Amino acid sequence: MKNGVVIVGGGHAGVQAAASLREDGYDGPVILISDENELPYHKPPLSKAFIKDADAKPQPLRGEAFYTGNAIDYRPGVRIERIDAGGRSLEISGGVLAFDHLILATGSRPRLLPLPGSDLSGVLSLRSLADARRIRDLSARSEDVVILGGGFIGLEIAATLRAAGRTVTVVEAVDRLLGRAVAPVVASHVRQRLEAAGVRILTGTSISRLEGENGHVVAAMTSSGEKLPARMVIVGIGAVANVELAQDAGLAIANGIRVDHQMRSSVPEILAIGDVASYRHWFTGGDVRLESVQNATDQARLAARAITGHADAYSAVPWFWSDIGDMKLQMVGLTAGGDSHVVLGDLPDNKFSIYHYAGDRLLGIESVNRPGDHMLGRKMLGAGFSPTPETVAMGPEGLKAALAAFQQDEPARAAG
Repeated sequence: MKNGVVIVGGGHAGVQAAASLREDGYDGPVILISDENELPYHKPPLSKAFIKDADAKPQPLRGEAFYTGNAIDYRPGVRIERIDAGGRSLEISGGVLAFDHLILATGSRPRLLPLPGSDLSGVLSLRSLADARRIRDLSARSEDVVILGGGFIGLEIAATLRAAGRTVTVVEAVDRLLGRAVAPVVASHVRQRLEAAGVRILTGTSISRLEGENGHVVAAMTSSGEKLPARMVIVGIGAVANVELAQDAGLAIANGIRVDHQMRSSVPEILAIGDVASYRHWFTGGDVRLESVQNATDQARLAARAITGHADAYSAVPWFWSDIGDMKLQMVGLTAGGDSHVVLGDLPDNKFSIYHYAGDRLLGIESVNRPGDHMLGRKMLGAGFSPTPETVAMGPEGLKAALAAFQQDEPARAAG
């Protein structure tokens, strides 16, 4: 009798893995475990529409009928105590659960704030639906909000709460927003748009402590001595991969659970996917751990195929997005190591794209409110096509024609 596949984690990666196992014909037991007591839900709206609208409901990834109709045993509110890798079993809050294969989709958690006052009421971070509910409820009673961290989550929340009439201050320790996530020109543009909307942004600034009254936060003190009023402080200073279970079980860890090109860990019967997986990326040749819905779902599909006997290697083109106020940011590729770029479109119009190159190789494209550029970029990078800067300057039609010609010549190139 099969013990089947146990999936730990009810986010995008875990749910997609369960779905893909059935789509690929896996007929053994599939058990999906979540530590939350919710039907698995979409996470991107939590930092935007959900916290803005008091009547908003979570958006399920799949309806209840999906789980019952596909014989997926969904178990909410279950805590994993230990993985016995050699014995192929889990110690859970209700006993022992055996598996033939285990998929770890344990995700990541917000990095903790090592500051005096970080334990005050009103100091929050966003990871789960429960967190989003707390932020929504408290923001309705909080005129002043301080957000620590100028990354995507922090800026999405800043734009949302400012649009709802809150006084919002973003504090970022380094000298620009969005760290290494986007090019300086994009980060500068985002800052200008947010400041024009009334968000105060302090870069190159750190917080020394949080002050409270009657156990609730009332202010954040900067290292320069400025007192920032705050009835709510949201901490968005990065995420930490949830590797503890895997580490205690003896799996290889390197900025996440180390996996091969088929998502298998150092114990082949245990796979890891999504935010928690660290791997050698085919596109750059470097080691990465990517936190995106696309990465989670594509790796989930691949893990299911590995379990069902296919030999596919991970080759998905990475892409990301973020909605910050009136800016839809879309990124495709990985641009680390770039040495030049080409701008298409107009920054003052809030519609432009940055094409990043290393030599003559296109590494990636960052777009603001130009979704067509993003979609075309995904096709170009997937095909291995690097247009010249002169071709980029011709605009979308010129790029489409050049890509079509490249693909038409592909059989001849393959033949040598």
